[in-house]
Amino acid sequence: MSGTKCTRLSGSLVKQLLDSVDSVLFDCDGVIWRGDQVIPGAPQVINLLKEHGKKVFFVTNNSSKTRRMYAEKMSTLGFSVTEEEVFGTAYCCAMYLKTTCRLEGKVYLIGSSAMRQELEAVGIQQTGVGPDHVLGKQSDWAGVPLDPEVRAVVVGFDEHFSYMKLNRALQYLLQKDCLFVGTNRDNRLPLEGGKAVPGTGCLLQAVETAAQRRAQTVGKPNHFMFDCVASQFGVQRERCLMVGDRLDTDILLGSNCGLKTLLTLTGVSTVADAEANWESGCTERQGMVPDYYVESIADLLPALQA
Repeated sequence: MSGTKCTRLSGSLVKQLLDSVDSVLFDCDGVIWRGDQVIPGAPQVINLLKEHGKKVFFVTNNSSKTRRMYAEKMSTLGFSVTEEEVFGTAYCCAMYLKTTCRLEGKVYLIGSSAMRQELEAVGIQQTGVGPDHVLGKQSDWAGVPLDPEVRAVVVGFDEHFSYMKLNRALQYLLQKDCLFVGTNRDNRLPLEGGKAVPGTGCLLQAVETAAQRRAQTVGKPNHFMFDCVASQFGVQRERCLMVGDRLDTDILLGSNCGLKTLLTLTGVSTVADAEANWESGCTERQGMVPDYYVESIADLLPALQA
């Protein structure tokens, strides 16, 4: 392992790192909480960073909640936060369609009611939320009714994902001018006790396979999520730290955007995973090696309390 990568962050090095940044981006699940349980010390770290004049933001690939829902959860857990500091893929997807794509028309949405709310908040109408059951015979399915105003297919986490939704998405995407956007490519959502459930990446790959097209994703590790934060709050990449528990999303986002990176071991990835990435010799995998690691973000507390 290189002497400048994956260094354990402790002692005077903590203050040195914090003094070198003005802004800190935090992933949520596995970093500041696990499920509905707060990581011990996390609220104090976030609140003290703000007291020290740092800008703090939260970037999550979870598309099942609006910014407001996240801010309410954080407040309940003891974090001092506003919804403007939260950047989830539901919100970022809406911003991408509005500002980058300048979408004129509706969205066929495979996603949650939270995604619908974020789309409607920026003036984009959608169709598709909720169950879509199989009707008729197989010969009828290619002729399912389509909304002529739809100009984009968007795929996020959808507990009602079904064969008919997959089919309807395909029919829209056969139109070459129909945009194709996904929130993220996380294939599994880790749960407590080593359990997991399928993630949005599974749904997105199914639609990509059917349509024989590749979606543009807006979530980590794509740089758009950082661009969203930077454009609204004037964040300078060379003075920004990304803190996360996943090498393939959080740390890679930091590498892609030229940020300092810190891995916390309270979630998915391990130091052994980072070492394997470095030793692989693969440039892409080496982008998934953090600058520093800590057991928990609570390890930052002594420096903040000094």
